[in-house]
Amino acid sequence: MLKSCAPIWDEMRTSKPLVHCITNYVTVNDVANIILCAGGSPAMVEHPDEAGQFVNFAQALYLNFGTLGSEQEAAMLAASRQATVKGVPMIVDPVACGVIPRKLQVWDKIRQVGKITLVKGNTAEIKSLAGLQGQARGVDSLDSGEGLEAACRQLACRENAIVAATGVVDVVAGSDKAALISNGCSLFQNITGAGCMVAGVMAACIGTPDADPFLASITGLLAYNIAGERAAARAGENPGTFRSLLFDYLYNLKGEDILREAKIEW
Repeated sequence: MLKSCAPIWDEMRTSKPLVHCITNYVTVNDVANIILCAGGSPAMVEHPDEAGQFVNFAQALYLNFGTLGSEQEAAMLAASRQATVKGVPMIVDPVACGVIPRKLQVWDKIRQVGKITLVKGNTAEIKSLAGLQGQARGVDSLDSGEGLEAACRQLACRENAIVAATGVVDVVAGSDKAALISNGCSLFQNITGAGCMVAGVMAACIGTPDADPFLASITGLLAYNIAGERAAARAGENPGTFRSLLFDYLYNLKGEDILREAKIEW
């Protein structure tokens, strides 16, 4: 299946899917730029009167709960409804859902009005949504990852969606299949928005014409992690340098690089 990921990446860079993002203000610029570097076209449209209408032009919708205000909530609900009507794939990153009850309330509202294609979160967030105990500190996961694949499969089955959990080993799962990804580096933990950015890259891949959502999710995660590995090898122990190089290496990544450097188990 890995051989099917490289063409998704190369096609995404050719087709430049428009990703409609309603994300948090801490990382909104980073998300926009990482989508551009990946090859997609970002749009940050979040006024409630505009968000639903703009979905009509998009190839993917990305919702991030990081700094969720009431206006963003209304925009997300409007966009979710229209995405479902138009068949636009929806990617949801339920940041801090395991520690802030209101996030779970918004999650439930979105589930009721829209069809989620991909749920992406850290280990604690995914375990929380699956009904298991996860350890977190604010938006960061402190969970060891034990039982993560089972939690992803359980949530994927319940939501009829793809589930991706990031951790020491990343998991991407459907109800009857899973992939374990070992690419990545520790410096992701030393920059703001690493999780927000990878979800944006995954959204661009899912928005690629005719792309299978499961393989597209894996493609985006692999590409981002491989770019991170390359950036870390050059940056040393310098997170600022790493952050800058991450954009550069992702921009220059090709499908053949994913085939050659992926560390994945199916």
